[in-house]
Amino acid sequence: MRKTTFLLPVLVLAIVAVLSAVFIVDEREKALVLQFGRVVAVKEEPGLAFKIPLIQEVVTYDDRILSREVGPLEITPLDDRRLKVDAFARYRIVDIRQFRQAVGAGGIAVAENRLDSILRAETREVLGSVSSNDILSSDRATLMLRIRNSAITQARSLGLEVIDVRLKRTDLPEANLEATFARMRAEREREAADEIARGKEAAQRVRAQADRTQVELVSEAEREAEIIRGQADAQRNAIFAEAYGKDVEFFEFYRTLAAYRASMLEGNSSMVLSPDSEFFNYLKSSGGAAAN
Repeated sequence: MRKTTFLLPVLVLAIVAVLSAVFIVDEREKALVLQFGRVVAVKEEPGLAFKIPLIQEVVTYDDRILSREVGPLEITPLDDRRLKVDAFARYRIVDIRQFRQAVGAGGIAVAENRLDSILRAETREVLGSVSSNDILSSDRATLMLRIRNSAITQARSLGLEVIDVRLKRTDLPEANLEATFARMRAEREREAADEIARGKEAAQRVRAQADRTQVELVSEAEREAEIIRGQADAQRNAIFAEAYGKDVEFFEFYRTLAAYRASMLEGNSSMVLSPDSEFFNYLKSSGGAAAN
C-alpha cells in the first residue's frame, strides 16, 4: 500500500514530463525551440520533436506562401500626374532563425508592418522613375518585376522571401479624374478633326482625278468617233460612186426610193405631189425605166 502510494505520483509526474517534452511540428509550419528567449533549435521538418520541459518553449510560424495587401498608395511619376496604386505581395518565411531575430516576439504582425514599409518605398521609387504612360502600358509587368527585385534584398534581412509583387489597380485621384478626362476628350476630338480634314483632302484629290479622267476619256472617245465617222462617210461615198458608175439607172431608182422613205418617216405627215413630180417617174413607167 505504501509502495503504491509512492509510485502513483511519480508515474503521473513522469507522464506529464514526457507529454511536456514532446511536441508536433505540422507540415504547414516551422518551429523554434527557445530557451530563456534564445533560439536553441530549429524544427523545419514535420513530425514529433522534443524539448526540455519547463525550461524550453516552442514557437511556430506559418511555412506557407502568404499574401499582403499594400495600398492605397499615391505616387508621382515623372510627368507629375499623380496616381493611386493598390498592390499586393506574396511572400514566405525562409529563414526562421533570422525571422525571429528580426521581429522578436512580435511575430508575423511586426514582419508585415516592416514588409509594408519596404514595398511602399520600392513602389514609390520605381514608379516615380517612369512616366504615367509607362505605368499604364504593357511595360507594367517589367515595373512590377523591378519592385519585387528591389524588395527581395531588404526583405531577406527579415528572413522573408518576396515571391511576387502585383499592381492591382492604378487610378488617378478623384480630384484629377475630371481634368484628365477633359484633356483626353480634347485630344481625341483634335485627332478626329485632323482625320476628318485629311479624309476630305484625300476625297477631293480622288474626285478631281476622276473628273480629269472622265474628261480625257470622253475627249478621246469623241475623237475616235469622229475619225470612225469620217472613215465611214468616205467608204460610203466610195461605194456610192462605184455603184453609180456601174448602173446609173439603178442608182437613180435607189435614190428615188430613199427619198420616198425619208419623206414618209414623219408618221402622220401628208405629202401633196403633182402627177408630174419626179417621185412618180419610176411608178408611171411600165418597164420600170424612168419616164423622161
